[in-house]
Amino acid sequence: MNNKISILFLFLSLAIGCKEDTSLVFVSESLTDADVEICKTTSCPDVTVAYVKALGDEVVSEKINSKIKGFVIESLYMGDEEKAPTAPTISEAISGFIKMYRTHSAEFPDMSAEYFAEISVSETYISEDLIGLELRNYLYTGGAHGYGSVTFLNLDSSSGKKIALEQLFKDFPAFTKFAEEKFREAHEIPNGDAINSTGFWFENDIFSLPESIGVTKESIILRYNPYDIASYAAGPIELEIPKGEVKPFLNFN
Repeated sequence: MNNKISILFLFLSLAIGCKEDTSLVFVSESLTDADVEICKTTSCPDVTVAYVKALGDEVVSEKINSKIKGFVIESLYMGDEEKAPTAPTISEAISGFIKMYRTHSAEFPDMSAEYFAEISVSETYISEDLIGLELRNYLYTGGAHGYGSVTFLNLDSSSGKKIALEQLFKDFPAFTKFAEEKFREAHEIPNGDAINSTGFWFENDIFSLPESIGVTKESIILRYNPYDIASYAAGPIELEIPKGEVKPFLNFN
């Protein structure tokens, strides 16, 4: 009898030990112009890429890492806007950016400044339901100033699939109305006045949410990048709402 119990215990221990760990963790990765071959013997414009890489469940992590890599590669792409970037790796995307700079500087020898690029991807929130990522890029490719943007990517933790903006909330129109109230309060726009009465650029003078919404442990972030609802000089416009106030609208725990 004792032998049977011992064998059963051993079997269960082995089964538990062999069970695949499906939880995800993120590790930091980075690449710069110094890491690519074409910059080993000659100077290059500054390029810095810092991003996270998902480890754990192979299928889910591959989906997440593919989205991260795609964002970085697309951010560095300077080819024909009608064509999709073809660089297979982040390293080759950096090389492509540098090659395009060299092409442009040869065509326009009076260029006063080198190009540069700073790109980052970091996690803002991780739970059993949702993974939140912040994606930043800032590039200078000539002209009076560079251009940068911050977007957010929300993913289903169990599948790695993107969660659409509408899926974040139980009642999307109700949350939009609530967000407008918070926006008006933050920018001192009376309820009776048009949303653009203080100089914003909302289309058709109707409040709208940004294209992406960030999730952190403490808050929900609405961020409008330059030119979204105001001039470049106004800079990015960000509204951070405590999660406690947003909780009744949220579609996840």
